[in-house]
Amino acid sequence: MHVIRRRGWEIPEHLATPEHLFLNRRALLAATGAAALSLSPKIALAQRISDLPDPTKDLYPASRNEKYTLDRPITDEKINTSYNNFYEFGSSKSVAKAAQALKLRPWTIKIDGMVEAWSMAIPWSGFPFAKLVELAKPLSSAKYVRMETFLDPSLAPGQKQTWYPWPYVEGLTIAEATNELAFLVTGAYGKPVSKVQGAPLRLAVPWKYGFKSIKSIVRFNFTDQRPKSYWEALQAAEYGFWANVNPQVPHPRWSQATEEVIGRNERRPTLIFNGYGEYVADLYRGLEKERLWA
Repeated sequence: MHVIRRRGWEIPEHLATPEHLFLNRRALLAATGAAALSLSPKIALAQRISDLPDPTKDLYPASRNEKYTLDRPITDEKINTSYNNFYEFGSSKSVAKAAQALKLRPWTIKIDGMVEAWSMAIPWSGFPFAKLVELAKPLSSAKYVRMETFLDPSLAPGQKQTWYPWPYVEGLTIAEATNELAFLVTGAYGKPVSKVQGAPLRLAVPWKYGFKSIKSIVRFNFTDQRPKSYWEALQAAEYGFWANVNPQVPHPRWSQATEEVIGRNERRPTLIFNGYGEYVADLYRGLEKERLWA
């Protein structure tokens, strides 16, 4: 007898995005308005795109994946969308109002570097980063993927602060990006991800405690050079590439051994790899002498 054993985070195949939607690029492009339109001037193009129906309307409300189990309740949406970092719109955590200036349509994503040349838009609520890597077909010499957010100081007041290294940049190894838990997010709380949460496309790396979760991504660059992240460029003495995968290694100015559960007035021990060591610990073997703090 052939027995299928699902890992703790897996979902049944019938809940996954249908394969024909993934493979049918033309249908996806047409649905998102990303297919080339030979219109002039630019105003006409923008008008045509804005007139297209919302390609995500049938994806929501998204149901919760019951295969995942958490050791705490889901954080209330009002807390998550009002207590949030989005440095392009300000250095405080109260940037929800300012983030509404973000323009989501049209939104262009560039995939370049050590890959085959093509691009497409995928109107899903979320999908594994590994699927984007598969589509990009990076060369074997590409060891990292470097990501950039948008750069437009006219709508993002935080980007007018010249002492920050704009645009916001993050990076992962190809092995991290293709891990089964690395996820590109387009939805949250059963509906499209909000602007302040990083619409229309952000990264989630659940074993890194919120670090590496770059928002509003416009570029994926595959490279053989280790990227220098926004925080490493800002303060290399405190921030390294690996982004505190080990909470027992303290940040130079504070401990990472415990964490505050926002909205619950509670502190608890920080688990190594955020509790996902079973799935990701092998990624970091042999790196004990590397800089593993925040």
